[in-house]
Amino acid sequence: METLPSYIGVVFGLTTLLTVYLFALATTKTRLVLSILFIWLAAQAVISITGFYYRNTHTQPPAFLLATLPNVLVILILFITKRGRTFIDGMNLKVLTIVHIIRIPVEIVLLWLWVHKVVPQIMTFEGRNFDILSGISAPFIYYLAFQKETYNKWVLLVWNIICLILLINIVRIAILSAPFAFQRYGLDQPNIAVLYFPYIWLPACVVPVVLLSHLASIRLLLKKDK
Repeated sequence: METLPSYIGVVFGLTTLLTVYLFALATTKTRLVLSILFIWLAAQAVISITGFYYRNTHTQPPAFLLATLPNVLVILILFITKRGRTFIDGMNLKVLTIVHIIRIPVEIVLLWLWVHKVVPQIMTFEGRNFDILSGISAPFIYYLAFQKETYNKWVLLVWNIICLILLINIVRIAILSAPFAFQRYGLDQPNIAVLYFPYIWLPACVVPVVLLSHLASIRLLLKKDK
């Protein structure tokens, strides 16, 4: 990882900050959300810099859960509690849509990481990862859904569902490409980048934010016109 060009980390770090900013902007509690997410990013940075994740890849359960499980629990709490649902229902659908443009630089970073042999090709758009289509289509969907005189919520709903499926696909590939006991892909070139700073922010922050943005959008769209 020491041989990686510094620009890759810089681009990814800036992409993560943009992701956090846009997501916080979509909420009614922007400052609070920003504070929580920045604290979370700082904590994950410290943990990953100590080498905790890459030194504990064969533990059961994987130490990597410390970066991912809290996010899953937060998303579940938001959807199963009254206060959580109220928070989601106050989110800005327009910003939740445009936040997905960050998937373009994320996919470019993954391509660079593959070139430098720290993720497998299967995790890139030259492999089985088609998630960049979500980022490329986001501005067009935004225009179709919000900038035309006739608002079409079904276009936006179908797009969110399709993009959610694309996200689940790459998350599955990334997990099965990591150097854990259950690794299935990338055996000759495993997904080790996400065990290091700043790339730990991909599973610890960027992916959960994108996931929550889709789930929140789908909920908001299904509630409309009821």
